[in-house]
Amino acid sequence: MTPSADLAVVGAGPAGLAAAVTAADRGLRVVLLDAGERPGGQIHRHAAGQAHPPSLHGRRHFAPRARRLAAHRRAGRVTHLPAHHVWTVVPHDGADGAWALHAVAGPDEAPATVHARTVLLATGAYERHLPFPGWTLPGVVGAGGAQALLKSGLVLPGRRVVVAGSGPLLLAVAGSLAAAGARVPAVVEAADYTAYASGLPTLLRNPGKLAEAALHGGTLLRHAARLLTRHAVTAAHGTTRVEAVTVTRLDRDWRPVPGTSRRVPCDALAVGHGLVPQLELATGLGCATRRTPDDTPALVVDADQATTVPGVWAAGETGGVGGADLALTEGEIAADAIAHALRGTPRDPRRTAALTRRRARLRAFADTMAAAHRPGPGWTGWLDDTTEVCRCEEVTAGRVREAVADLGAHDARTVKLLTRAGMGWCQGRMCGQAVARLAGEPPAPDRRPLSCPVPLGHLAAPPTTDPTDRGARA
Repeated sequence: MTPSADLAVVGAGPAGLAAAVTAADRGLRVVLLDAGERPGGQIHRHAAGQAHPPSLHGRRHFAPRARRLAAHRRAGRVTHLPAHHVWTVVPHDGADGAWALHAVAGPDEAPATVHARTVLLATGAYERHLPFPGWTLPGVVGAGGAQALLKSGLVLPGRRVVVAGSGPLLLAVAGSLAAAGARVPAVVEAADYTAYASGLPTLLRNPGKLAEAALHGGTLLRHAARLLTRHAVTAAHGTTRVEAVTVTRLDRDWRPVPGTSRRVPCDALAVGHGLVPQLELATGLGCATRRTPDDTPALVVDADQATTVPGVWAAGETGGVGGADLALTEGEIAADAIAHALRGTPRDPRRTAALTRRRARLRAFADTMAAAHRPGPGWTGWLDDTTEVCRCEEVTAGRVREAVADLGAHDARTVKLLTRAGMGWCQGRMCGQAVARLAGEPPAPDRRPLSCPVPLGHLAAPPTTDPTDRGARA
């Protein structure tokens, strides 16, 4: 059974892992809950049978904190609960703590509840998908999904893989696929890298990021992968599987330029347009949100990474997508602040100042990237009326446009009520951004009472009242 904790950390990626071990270093009792079987998140995903993440980047960041986590677990300062999907966080006034975190645990979907005085949300992000004709064909996968296949199972999505979309992840994915033996005929980037010119001072303050980009670029050069900027895959073709894609030049608003299309043969397409912070738990608590430079909702946090709800902190991609280095920094800042708030643990002024400067530098770089890769309004011109926008409910772009033009829908919620777009298994994670844009509004923050599927028996069971049963409900 899980004891009451000073801090419950949701998510064991870079931000959550850094926060958990730092808080334990400061003497707090920590419970670390994560949907994965092993800590590290997506970027530090382990291959089967490997003790460390496959990438050098992963080992450099992950291994020291993994050792600290193991030491704290042995000492009883950290309780790590893998395979725990937290589906809601609610205030709790009992002796066990201020917050109750309800989770679905393990392959048997057992109910579990953790009580803690404070909560840190490090729930990460998921991929942003912009639909196009043929995107539902077998062989079309998310760019992050392709990387996950390679990291966890050493599996390639195909032998000839086009990588497309927008954002810095594309170069990393293409380089990894090429190094693993895939032929990458083209990396198709919808944005134009000249957009980074306005952020040149920020780029120069982050030489490590520039070196990382150069490393990926060198890998692509060695494997003869062609980089096409201001282009997009506007259609995928095939019968039982993708066999080719249409690549089209875009104008500055991401509208397809007539007469510029070409067909590129391939047997797989890895496509993604950046990441979207996963905010369901936070918005369910009432945490305020803001707009990032790529018009994505993210949490409002203060200098200590505290949200607008007292007792709830956030770190990593929830506050705006920025990568592993920024997530680690924010996790440490939050843990120091929580330890100070709960135990009066003094903060080292030099350490605090150094972490604050690093966060500012990395956040500025993240904002520069977000602005450079912000999707242009013209991408909806890729869609013909037969293109499925909501895959789960098979809602086409034509039906969404009809709801807006003929039935008076003026926002994504009304479109959802009229067409069922977003009512399927993914609950709008795949189609929400596209439906909102077709409805003529920016994507709204995710607001769901349940952040993952929950057996009805969990919802019907009475809450635990026995003070000796602090960790689980059955």
